Amino acid sequence: MSVIDITRHHTLNHGDAIATAEDLAKRLSERFDVSYSWDGDTLTFKRSGAKGKLTVEPTVIHIKMELGFLLRPFKGRIEQEIHSHLDGMLEEGK
Repeated sequence: MSVIDITRHHTLNHGDAIATAEDLAKRLSERFDVSYSWDGDTLTFKRSGAKGKLTVEPTVIHIKMELGFLLRPFKGRIEQEIHSHLDGMLEEGK
């Protein structure tokens, strides 16, 4: 199993941090057919061959995703998409 583990610090208020996470989840859902749901400040997502969690904390957004064998070749692309989205959203929130 291949793992993507990203921790990003932010200065957003809680609502904006949640909105950033929601926007990222929607984008991943559209691009990689990921389904997701919220439980408090934790977003759980999954699809065939992948699962993970995104947690919104007061100063940190943490994403951990496990990719199965068939999605391993897409790890770099998925990771790049996450970084790119967070860079844009967190920069706007400064």
